[in-house]
Parts: sequence; structure tokens; C-alpha cells
Amino acid sequence: MAFENLSQKLQDIFKQLKGKGVLTDKDVKLAMREVKLALLEADVNFKVVKDFVARVSDKSVGEDILSGINAGQQVIKIVHDELIELLGGTGSKLTFSPRPPTVLMMVGLQGAGKTTTCGKLAGQLRKQGKKPLLVACDVYRPAAVKQLQVLGANFNIPVFTVEGSADPVDIARQAMAHAGDNSHDLVILDTAGRLHINKELMAELVSIKKLVMPQEILLVVDAMTGQDAVNVAQSFADQLGIDGVIITKLDGDTRGGAALSVRSVTGKPIKYVGMGEKPEDLESFHPERMASRILGMGDVLSLIEKAQDAIDEKSALELEKKMRAGEFTFDDFLSQMQQVKKMGPLKNILGMIPGLSAQALGDTEVDDKAMAHVEAIVLSMTPKERHNPAILNGSRKKRISNGSGRSIQEVNRLLKQFEEMKKMMKQFSDMSKGKKGMGAFGKPGSMGLPFR
Repeated sequence: MAFENLSQKLQDIFKQLKGKGVLTDKDVKLAMREVKLALLEADVNFKVVKDFVARVSDKSVGEDILSGINAGQQVIKIVHDELIELLGGTGSKLTFSPRPPTVLMMVGLQGAGKTTTCGKLAGQLRKQGKKPLLVACDVYRPAAVKQLQVLGANFNIPVFTVEGSADPVDIARQAMAHAGDNSHDLVILDTAGRLHINKELMAELVSIKKLVMPQEILLVVDAMTGQDAVNVAQSFADQLGIDGVIITKLDGDTRGGAALSVRSVTGKPIKYVGMGEKPEDLESFHPERMASRILGMGDVLSLIEKAQDAIDEKSALELEKKMRAGEFTFDDFLSQMQQVKKMGPLKNILGMIPGLSAQALGDTEVDDKAMAHVEAIVLSMTPKERHNPAILNGSRKKRISNGSGRSIQEVNRLLKQFEEMKKMMKQFSDMSKGKKGMGAFGKPGSMGLPFR
């Protein structure tokens, strides 16, 4: 989970301040020393850390505690506000040319995920009504053109290539003419990268920039490279000029230092972050939401947006009727589980729920594979068994166990969790009808989430 280590350490620091009525100089110095170490361990740029700690310290020393808010909460608010500023203050959206086509020039080093990001971005903008054209300007990396063509096919987006051409500038020129002839209002150039920045790379990118006059140049950097990502961003900003940054693989970086440093070092906004391999895992970047995630406050707005994209409204209404009538079946359970999977890795989803930080989960293991195991068990049932699990006797359970490759114990545990979930749904339904008699909801995890 992104920022997992930093989030846990910051929450530990703030716990120590709870209960204090007024913040003394000593309290602030001790807390800020720990915050400084936590940020440095998260691979945040040293100068960025130094400036950040100085600003928080200045605002915290002698700060009057608001009514009903203790010192720890006051510091959290100050840190939260400063994190938002550090990350850019407000979200920065893509801009589009008033005279189409809008040209987006994607740049970055090899291995940053530039080509994949081109496909994801084109797919998202296509859903927003754009008519994109992907352009394969990377003629150096083996299979780069083929990779872009595969991505284009997956999203049903045309990819412009020039057979046998080794001149990216000429490819860009022909692509612009093709876009005009075919009414494309958006052109996304997948430019070549290198293993490191050199004069040849920059000269080529500058030539393409002069030719196509892009609306925006977007730099794609890999969060996993830490400070190297910040150095790369600074070099591209200085030598080429960029309009925004896309940080990939943030879900795999528990430190997150690159995201906290890039905006401050380059002065350029982070426009998107990659939080997984699926197309929908390319998320618009919102500084205030990311700051809340870092401090363990969750990100309810992003969670709602993901749910709206993943969950079919019609099936949700039908499910509600079944829940009210007590007719929830394993088929419904399977359908809901498959829609939850569309929202992305469970660990990322849980990180958006207030209070469910890695620290709050403790030793609880969040296992996406366990969801696949549950799915295998349900799919090994007959339609009749899924509709009426009460008929599952010993021999039927053994057949399901063999068919799914899971143990009898796992089958029994799922059946028990399913029954507990049905009871809880009925209690919620009764409560919504104004009935009394709400009992215990059962133990945490009784809804069948794949926690262990």
C-alpha cells in the first residue's frame, strides 16, 4: 500500500501528543524530529523535508488548541494542511486545446511505464467522449510499437505507425496529418525513452516538441526509483520543459517519497498516479485526498468514485430488493464479489476507508488470492446449491472441495460466513423498516471478506 510505512510512523508520533492541552517547544521539537526521520526514511528529498518541518514547527509552537480538539489533533491538522500544499494544493486537470487536435506528448525513461500509461490514459479519455489517436514514436525499444498496438486493440483505439521509419520526428509529422484527416481530437505521442538522460534523447524530444507544439508534455516517472525519479523529473523540467507528472507503480512503493518530492522540486503538478495494473488504476491526483490517505484518514471520495465506476446501478437495485426479501443467494454473492474486484487490490481499497490503515489492520492479512479461492468454491457449486446452500451435505461439500481445490474446512467456513452475512443483511433491512430487535452483528470479518 502506498505510503504504508510513513503513514504508520506518523500516526505513532501523533499518538504521543494526545491528551496535551498546549503544545510546548519541547513537545514540538521532539515530534518534528520524529516526523523528519519518518519523511527521510520514506525517501523524501532532504530539502523538501527541511522546509516542510520548519513550516509545521512555526505553526505548531504556541498554537492555541481549538475547542474540543486536543494537541495531537491540532498537529495532525497542521501537518495535513502542509502535506496538501506540498503535494500541490489543489488537483491539476489536463487541459485541452480550443482548436483540435489536442496533443499530449508523453516522455520519460525506459521502464517507467510510459507506453502502458499512454494506453490507460487514452482509454479513460475515450470514455469522456474524446476520439484519441495513439502514435508510436518509440522506434528504439524492441516491441515498443507492438506493445502500443496491443494496448490500442484492448481499448479499441487506433494506433498510428510508420512501417520501416526510424525517424520519430517524421512519424510525429505524419501522425498529425493523419489525425486531421480522420477527425481525431486527441493525439497521444508515445515517445522513446533511454536508460538514462542524454543529449540525443533531449535533442529528439525538443525536435518533436517544436514540430507538434503539444498542449501538454507529461513526464512519466516510476515511484519505485525513489530519489532517482525526482532527479529525472528535475532534468526533464530543466532541459525540455514539462507541464505535469504522472507517477506510476505507486501501489508498490510503501515509502512514497517520490510523490512527496516531485511537486516541490519541479514546481510542476502531479496529474495522475498509477495504483495498479488495470486501466482504471490510473487515478487523477488529488493532493487533499492523498494527504488524508497518508495520515490514515482514508479517502472516501475516491472510494465512492471507484464504486460508481465498478458497480452496476441496476444490479445494485435488484440486490437491494433481494436483501429486503431475504433472498440473497451465492449467485448474488459472486456477482458482488466480482464487482468489488473491479475496484482494484483490496489493500488499496481498505486504505481509502477512514481508520483502516495498515496499523489499524494490525496482523490481519489482506489477501487478494483468498478472494479467488472463495470464487473457486462458489463456482464449484451447482446452480441449485448456490440458490439453496441448506442442501449441502457431507458428500456435496466434498465434491465442491475437490472441484475448487480448497479444503473442506474452507468450504465450511465460507458457508458459515455467508449465513452470518445474510442475518446481518436482514437486520439492516429490519432496521430500515423501523423494526426492533437488532442483535449482534457478529465478529469483524464475518461478511466473508478474504482476510486471514
